[in-house]
Amino acid sequence: MYLIIANFSTRMSNFSQMEKQSYNVIGVMSGTSLDGVDLAHISLVKYNEQWSYTIHRATTVAYTPEWVERLKSGINFKLAALRKLNEDYTVLLAGIINTFINKYNITVIDAVCSHGHTILHQPQNGFTLQIGNLPTIADMVKQTFVCNFRVQDVVMGGQGAPLVPIGDRLLFTEYDFCLNLGGFSNISFEENGKRIAYDICPVNTVLNYYANSLGYAYDDGGAIAATGQVLPELLSALNAIDYYAMPYPKSLGFEFVKAIVLPVMEQHNSSIKNKLCTFITHCAMQIARAIVSKNSKGSLLITGGGAYNTFLIAKIKALLPNTKVTVPDDDTVQYKEALLFGLLGVLKLRNEVNVLCSYTGAKTNHSSGVVLYPKASPSF
Repeated sequence: MYLIIANFSTRMSNFSQMEKQSYNVIGVMSGTSLDGVDLAHISLVKYNEQWSYTIHRATTVAYTPEWVERLKSGINFKLAALRKLNEDYTVLLAGIINTFINKYNITVIDAVCSHGHTILHQPQNGFTLQIGNLPTIADMVKQTFVCNFRVQDVVMGGQGAPLVPIGDRLLFTEYDFCLNLGGFSNISFEENGKRIAYDICPVNTVLNYYANSLGYAYDDGGAIAATGQVLPELLSALNAIDYYAMPYPKSLGFEFVKAIVLPVMEQHNSSIKNKLCTFITHCAMQIARAIVSKNSKGSLLITGGGAYNTFLIAKIKALLPNTKVTVPDDDTVQYKEALLFGLLGVLKLRNEVNVLCSYTGAKTNHSSGVVLYPKASPSF
């Protein structure tokens, strides 16, 4: 009898979500550039089969230097240390989310939809780890919590990344290409009726690494890079990295930066400003190459922290003179990924497809993620 009631309850819950057309969610994202945790309070509405969004409030909570170091070092941790890191980060993330909810007095929340923070990403080995997704977090924030979006895709033979292109298809249909410039650059576009997406190259993971060595959190606007000169031999070596010749679907993690990119950079003795200038030129070339190979006369939407790197944006525009390049409003630039993970969470609640095999390489389209519910408070 219990199983029958439980199954009936699940079916009714799914039916209720399918009937529901308006959602208030909090999207949460932490990227590999380690800028901090992005949080966005979002309304998502489906009307006449079209989704629309409103970002009501959004903020970024910066990591302390201690947390930046722990997250950077996590790639080298043994199992026990990884478990401890996951537990501590879950507590940290729950506190950040609760502070956001309380600060803005957000009282109606259908779900908190969180990416967590990627520590390990090895889809070729059938493994990916995003911390901050422990089941206890639903109790800590006292909200329905949708998370762990990447694991199922990797289990199904996919790359587990990128995940946001379903949002590009549903929310940003007016653009031919959607480019995000974060720790890595990733692009999505339509090809023969399918959404294609993949990681192009590292961006802020490398730029921030060298800016850090000069005592800066990042190279603001690419100002340091703009004073440097391109190193032809380094540029050629970067462009010759095998990954760029691989067909998609493909994705990148910090392991790639550590094992491949930084050793290439360190083989060349020059000033940091010259290395920054060269690497930005490399990024622009790889991004332009990806777009020109499809349709250089299209329209391109650029979001992510790298959209504020005016030196990089200028390089991209120079290499794409026939492409209409748009950098949107600040909220969309900064919080698009938080917005799109909010959408992924809503699609999961509706039991609808939120990951397409056309860009991850999984066996089939699927509804990915885990829905966690807080324990009911005892009634007396």
